[in-house]
Amino acid sequence: MAWTKYQLFLAGLMLTTGSLNTLSAKWADMFSAGGCHDPKERPFSHPFLQAVCMFLGELSCLAVFYMLLCHDRRKPEPTMEPGQSFNPLLFLPPALCDMTGTSIMYVALNMTSASSFQMLRGAVIIFTGLLSVAFLGRRLLASQWLGILITIVGLIVVGLADFVSGNKDSHKLSEVITGDLLIIMAQIIVSVQMVLEEKFVYKHNVHPLKAVGTEGFFGFVILSLLLIPMYYIPASGFSDNPRQVLEDALDAFCQIGHNPVILVALLGNTVSIAFFNFAGISVTKEISATTRMVLDSLRTLVIWVVSLALGWEQFHGLQILGFIILLLGTALYNGLHKPLMARLPCWAGAQGEDVGDSVERERLLGGGRTAEDS
Repeated sequence: MAWTKYQLFLAGLMLTTGSLNTLSAKWADMFSAGGCHDPKERPFSHPFLQAVCMFLGELSCLAVFYMLLCHDRRKPEPTMEPGQSFNPLLFLPPALCDMTGTSIMYVALNMTSASSFQMLRGAVIIFTGLLSVAFLGRRLLASQWLGILITIVGLIVVGLADFVSGNKDSHKLSEVITGDLLIIMAQIIVSVQMVLEEKFVYKHNVHPLKAVGTEGFFGFVILSLLLIPMYYIPASGFSDNPRQVLEDALDAFCQIGHNPVILVALLGNTVSIAFFNFAGISVTKEISATTRMVLDSLRTLVIWVVSLALGWEQFHGLQILGFIILLLGTALYNGLHKPLMARLPCWAGAQGEDVGDSVERERLLGGGRTAEDS
């Protein structure tokens, strides 16, 4: 069945805003400006402040939810299901995981390329699959185990590409390797977040926009308060700011004042994450969860192509190979091969029910949020 104009719009919005989210964060890292204590220009390196901006974008989803709910209730026959009431503190543990994982990833983005950053985030399916078996009692299909193994191979290839190019691009080899390892470590935390959401949150039938917005509220408030002690915590081997502390938010604001374009990049990150979450949820509802996974994989390609076009990184054939392998692993894990195999007479005759449809229904009932939403 052909897509409607609205469905095409949603797909385009998800692909565009998802790509802009990573690109705008990387763009902010590439600016230089003087700070509060030193007029000499230096790179804008404030990952924790960037994470606060990202959570502000997630928090805005809560406002969108209530606006949509109010608009729907004005209709003669309301159609929007607000979901059942719940204890907001249920979202505190996954929000803490989201906050930690996101902060680590923004630190890593300062050390590696935008395309490798996005590709390596595919490692989340490895840890999510293993944790779902250990803590949720789920049994993975043979195709999902194969998808995990292929994803591991893809990560190794992407890592090799970064190792080969580490001394040619703008980043030092040691920084690239550290950044890649941090991204992988962050995916372990993100996978814990996903398991917690599935075990404690989605069984309460919470509207996805409300779920994202509530996690964004906790992440925004907690991380904003943590910026205060971070201003005094020494981190000489880690931080690039003049005071050598974990995060100097005041220095970040001074740099923004000296180069206001940095604010444009930060706002781009905030706005794009809000629209990306909205578009992703809408794609799941209006089209399918499978389509959402395909679009999510395609944005990795968009980020890589744009990074090449802007001269942010050099072309490396191993990256293409790694991307293809990761795409294959993701497709197998998420069952994207089943609609194709269902067209084969031997497969269709052997299945009493299309397994792809059952997996699709399971995902739709699961709330529709993926790890790539943040």
